[in-house]
Amino acid sequence: MVRKHIVFSGRVQGVGFRFTACSLARPLGLTGWVRNCCDGDVEMEVQGEEEAIDRLIRGLDRGRYIVIRKMEVKELPLDREEREFREVW
Repeated sequence: MVRKHIVFSGRVQGVGFRFTACSLARPLGLTGWVRNCCDGDVEMEVQGEEEAIDRLIRGLDRGRYIVIRKMEVKELPLDREEREFREVW
């Protein structure tokens, strides 16, 4: 299990990024959150198996309108209390 903070840059707002992230993350058993940033990026904290997180990112990158140009990734401590993946505002 790992937890990552990821900032996605590119065409990531107004293209269904958050909806797609939630739709992909939940069946993969991932927890965390996703939200838009005021600078046009999208920020995410995601927790679960490394391979499942990789599958989430590959799925996002295959999104019809989503274009990920850059990702900034940091490892974080696990949040043992978290139970779901959700959008935050």
